Amino acid sequence: MFEGCTIKYIKDTLTNKNQSIMVTYPANENGISKAMSVPLKEDNTDYQNILAWVAEGNTIAEAD
Repeated sequence: MFEGCTIKYIKDTLTNKNQSIMVTYPANENGISKAMSVPLKEDNTDYQNILAWVAEGNTIAEAD
């Protein structure tokens, strides 16, 4: 599901805590890539998928 994607935490600039996860998909044959911001909410299915991906041994990159 996330093959070739960049998955990275995004920090809140005021609290300096992780607020979401940015998933950036690789560019398609037209050079267009898509990205989505996933909130750190347990009931969010995209977040659940990322947690399953992490459980498989993958790592979310730290925020800049």
